[in-house]
Amino acid sequence: MTVLRLAVLAMMTALVFVSNYLRVTIPINIGGNTSFTLANIMCCLSGLLLGPIGGLASGLGSMLFDFTDPRFVSECWITFLTKGAMGLGAGLVMLPAQKREEAGYPRCLTGAILGCVIYYILYFTKSYYYNGLLVEGLQPQVALATLGLKVPASLFNGIIAIVVAPILCMVIRNALKKAHLKLA
Repeated sequence: MTVLRLAVLAMMTALVFVSNYLRVTIPINIGGNTSFTLANIMCCLSGLLLGPIGGLASGLGSMLFDFTDPRFVSECWITFLTKGAMGLGAGLVMLPAQKREEAGYPRCLTGAILGCVIYYILYFTKSYYYNGLLVEGLQPQVALATLGLKVPASLFNGIIAIVVAPILCMVIRNALKKAHLKLA
């Protein structure tokens, strides 16, 4: 762990935390709420830049945000795991490229897609079991139906992360390369 890598890890944790405030929360009559947010961009970007350790930045930054909102405090540990898995998934795709210093756009795009797929599988599983069945006490069919209400915001968040995170990664990596700095 280099000083630069540690500094970027801390910076990405802070960026994930702050980006969670860029959200529009939409209450749902049954099953809680959903949000349009830009935080997923930073969660994917942390993995794309730092590799698997980027999952720590995405999980920790999102968990810290949950501590600031009473609606989310009780599930902060779940957020740490799900958002951490998003950064971890994106980072695992980047691991071979970091060793060879070749992180092109296709690899960044694949990492962002994998991170989002992992996150949304975990998010919808959490929404069904934790929010739907446990917290809300819904019947299984109703809890399943409420997931459909979260799909539009989730698609928006995922698509934006998949489009923007790889572009930001390429720009940042090129800037680091021109400055003769290595994250790996």
